[in-house]
Parts: sequence; C-alpha cells; structure tokens
Amino acid sequence: MRSPLAFFWKHCLLALGFCASGTVWAAHAYAQFGDIRYPSGFSHFAYVNPEAPKGGEVVLVPPTRQSNFDKYNPFTLKGSAPPSMLGMMFDTLLVGNMDEPTTSYGLLASDVSVASDRLSVTFQIHPQARFHNGDPVLATDVRHSFERLTSKQAAPQYRTYFGEVKKATVLSERSIRFDFVRPNSELPLIVGSLPVFSHKWGLEGGVLKPLDQMVMDIPIASGPYRIGRVQFGKDISYERDPAYWARDLNVRKGQFNFDRITYKIYKDSTAQLEAFKAGEFDYMQSFIAREWARAFTGRAFDRGDLIKAELAHGNAGDFQGFLFNTRRDKFQDVRVRQAIALAMDFEWLNRQLFYNAYSRVRGFFVASDFEAKGRPGPDELALLMPLRSVLPAAVFDQDVPQPPQTALDPASGQTLRDHLRQARDLLKDAGWTYRDGALRNAKGQAFKIEFLDSSGSMGRVVTPFAKNLEKLGIQVQYKVIDFALLQKRMDVFDFDIISNRTVGSEAPGTELLERYGSRSADVEGSGNVIGLKDQAVDALLDKAVSATSRPELVTSLRALDRVLRHGHYVVPHWYGGVHRVSWRSKAFARPAELPRFYQPEKLVTTVWWSPNAKAMSSTVPTAPAAKVSNKAP
Repeated sequence: MRSPLAFFWKHCLLALGFCASGTVWAAHAYAQFGDIRYPSGFSHFAYVNPEAPKGGEVVLVPPTRQSNFDKYNPFTLKGSAPPSMLGMMFDTLLVGNMDEPTTSYGLLASDVSVASDRLSVTFQIHPQARFHNGDPVLATDVRHSFERLTSKQAAPQYRTYFGEVKKATVLSERSIRFDFVRPNSELPLIVGSLPVFSHKWGLEGGVLKPLDQMVMDIPIASGPYRIGRVQFGKDISYERDPAYWARDLNVRKGQFNFDRITYKIYKDSTAQLEAFKAGEFDYMQSFIAREWARAFTGRAFDRGDLIKAELAHGNAGDFQGFLFNTRRDKFQDVRVRQAIALAMDFEWLNRQLFYNAYSRVRGFFVASDFEAKGRPGPDELALLMPLRSVLPAAVFDQDVPQPPQTALDPASGQTLRDHLRQARDLLKDAGWTYRDGALRNAKGQAFKIEFLDSSGSMGRVVTPFAKNLEKLGIQVQYKVIDFALLQKRMDVFDFDIISNRTVGSEAPGTELLERYGSRSADVEGSGNVIGLKDQAVDALLDKAVSATSRPELVTSLRALDRVLRHGHYVVPHWYGGVHRVSWRSKAFARPAELPRFYQPEKLVTTVWWSPNAKAMSSTVPTAPAAKVSNKAP
C-alpha cells in the first residue's frame, strides 16, 4: 500500500515545500489540515462491518418535520423533494467518514491534486464510475452538474456554497479542474462534495429542460439506491442497486446494506409515535424530553421488542434557538432583541418541562473548541482590533454575553422579575414604553410578535415565554402551520420569530457564508434566516473560510461567536449530549463500535444491516444498546 505521505515525499521537494510539478497535494484523499487517517489502498472504514450482508427492508420516517413531497428534484427552491434523496441516490467526487471531520476520500474521483498555489484542484474520475442508466461518469457530467447547480435555476444556497469556485474546466474525458477565486484550504472539500448527475437528466426530445422545470423527471445519478415504490407525496422506497458501481470500493465497503429503505411521512407527530409503537416503521429519533420520558414506554418496550437507547457521540452540539427576523423594523435595535431574550426562563422550562435533560445553548458553536469565553485574548484581538470602528466597545472590554439565568433562591442569584426589569429598561431606551394597554413606540404602534411553528411541539415553550413577554406589554401570537407553508414563508422571509436548529459541525467553514454572510441576506431561500448584514461578521467569516490551520480556524470562529453573541440575534435554546433513539429490535444488527461523529439516521441507513438477510457471511454480533433505559432522562 502507498501512503499519502510516501506519495507526497516521492514527488515533492521538501526544502521548497511544494511539488516540482506545481502540485502540493496528490493522493487518494484530501484533508483540510493534512491529517489523513487511512492510507492509500485501505480496505474499509473502521466503524463498519465489511462482511455485513445485503438484504432486508427497513422502514423509517424523515428526521426533519417534512409533511409531504411534490417533486423528484432536490436542487431547486420551489417545492419539497423526497426525504434523504441526496444521500441515497447521488454520489460525490469525494466522501467523508464518521471519524474525521475535515478529511474526505475518493469516491467518483480516484485521485485529487491540489495546485501549489492552492488556487485549483484537479480530480481524476474513477474509470468504473457509472450512472444508473449504464453510462460512464465523465468529466463533462461533473462540469454540467456544477454549472447547473450554480445557475439561477437552482436553489440559491448552492451559488453561495460554491461561490468561491471560479470555473470548472474539462481537461480530458475523465479529468476536471476547478479554479478558485482565492486560496482556501476548505475548497477542495467543498468541490469534492458536489452531487454529480448525468447531463441526460431532463433531456427531452434532444432539448434540455431548465433545472427549475425538472419536477417529475427521475434523477439520473450514480448512488447506491434508485427510486422504487412511491405513494406520491406520502411514502417513498429506495431500492438498492445490485449493480452499484462502487459496491466493493473501500469507501463503500460494508455500507448501504438494506435492499429497500422506505420513508413514511406522517403529518402529525403524535400519530407518528403511535404508528411506531404499532409496528408501522422500525426506527425514530426523539427530540422532545417529555416525549422521550413519558411516551416511549409500554409493553413493546418492556418485552424488548422496541429498544430505547441514548447513544453517545463526539459531535459538536447542535445550535438551536428562536431567531429574530432583523429585516423587520421592530427587531433592528439590539436592545429590543436583548430585552426579549431576558423574558425566557430556561431554568424553569428545564425543571418543569424538560426533566432537567438539557443544557443551555450559550453560543453559536455549541460545546466545541470554537465557543468564545471571557474576554478576547491576544489571538482574537489580532482579528478584532482592525474592526474596532464598527464593533461595540463591549466586544473588547466585557466578557462574552451569557444567556440570563434564574435562581430558585433569590438570595443566590437573579430572578425572572429582575430580568423583566432589565428588559423594561432596555425597551424604554430603545423607544418602547407601556401606555394604553400595550408596549408602544413613538408612533403609537403596539409591539406584536408572531411565533411560527410547524409541529405544535413548541407551544408548551412559547406559552410561558409569551406570558413573560405580555408582562412587558408585548402582544404574542403563536401560530401552527403546515411545514410546507412554513418553509415557503421562511424562503421569502415572511416571519417575525421562528425556532430553528442547525446541526453542529466539527469544522465549520464555507457554509457559514450562507448562514451569516451579507451577500445571502436578501437572497430568497438562503440560510441567512436572521437577515444578518454586518461588516465585522463578514470580515471574520472571511478569516474563517481562509484558515490554513486548525488553530487559525479556532481563533477566527471564537471571534465570530463573540461578535454574534454581542448582537443578540437569537434567543438561545438548549441541547443534549446524546442521541435519543429507538428501534425495533428484530429489524437491525449493527457493529459493536460507534463512530465518533455521526447523525443516527445516517448511521442506520449506511452502517447497520438486517439480521434476517439471507447472505449472512459474518459472525459480527449485534452490539448491546448504549445506556438502554425506559426511565426518564
């Protein structure tokens, strides 16, 4: 086997620090910070069972709040695609793994080469790569996919995500180069994650449809599954492709083991849980502490037919909170946003509603190295000082803001009443005073807030929050709407406050441009839900995405977290340290070891297998559940 280091030393001049050929990196994998675990020719990832049998069927529900689907195209803004379609059907040039957050290995690409100036990356396409229609995957298909996804016909987040990629150039039948706007060590990973599809997808009568008009056209992709049985808008099955071109490739060995994976969609969360207990599907994840403690119980759990487990993981914590739409005039003053946040009593919620199962979200990079603490140190100050003219003085001379805390004993800390007094004073300073039965501005307009929710689960949180806000004179409306309507209103920024969750990342980077960057603030459908436009934030985002080492990334993100927290753009929620999952015991077998970084639904669909599969060729035992318990957390 040839290791990437051996390859590098053979072809590079150590004293100059770059390759004589002009290539600084050429190997089977790429790591943002140079740390590759698996050498060239490795057999399989450590957390899989390479002998896992193929066969069986598993029935799941979407991990999101999806209530329907109305198209087969996952790349456009309008409408909803079937759940998990991207991961099931579309291969990418590179693929990551669940143990290394900033490293990816060749999938469609058999080799990746980064130029010595870091302004381009070249991929060699695997000669065996095939689409579902039997056509070879060629460099022209890769360029076609890139150009379609960065066009105005695609959802806008793709243009932001690939925004620093200048162009794609076909060098030969199976060789393609991507040129970058500037050096950025993350860009090879970004380009490597490009979903690739055939240039024939959407071709009708020799004419290619615009991407946003491809609604019912079945994608021509190259992934491990194809679309199977469909009850349109409700249920969809993905059928494993027995001729999948990468089935024996090391980055796919022991993965995608079920012959059929079906997703059933329920519009009501209560109906979904009861259906799980009745045996209509095989696995679900719980995000609600009360539900986990009180509803995941019964004879099926007592008999062991249903397993209830809290799976440990090493993930960064998920960010969750109520997000202000700062495009609305009433939320543009930071004092108003801070005052509203003071009215939420997390400690009461955790005691009374959450069974003390959660910790408070404090920053934008939860439970990670990137979370700001105290006052800025010398490394952060080096980034912040050039921005001093556009930052509040508090960024430099005060500790990073913390969510308000209430104490049971008034003598040991502040109470909710103390926080409401602070909120009243902040609102008054911002021009809002209580008169004529409501909190009003100088024009006499009453302060009204609408909370939108698609599941109804936030009602028990909003209700006590609203009562506290009403003590300040703020009128609150809590409105439950269908998820598709909520998504549409979010896409056009027609909301006051919404609850939002972002999965934590061990190496945040380019995706932050779309989430917090000024360029995406007015782009419909973008991830910049807050509507954030801030010169200092943009400058720190620029530092983060151009980091060339882990310490540089940590420093830039801590500075970013600090600036965002001083902006009080959210009312922070809470997070848990485990994945709460439940599954039908006879439906799954799984490796004994869990990977370090994972989302449980992806673990189920890629790594687990059916214990009833006929082609059983391994004696790897089913692992015992981690922290299995039917008691409240």
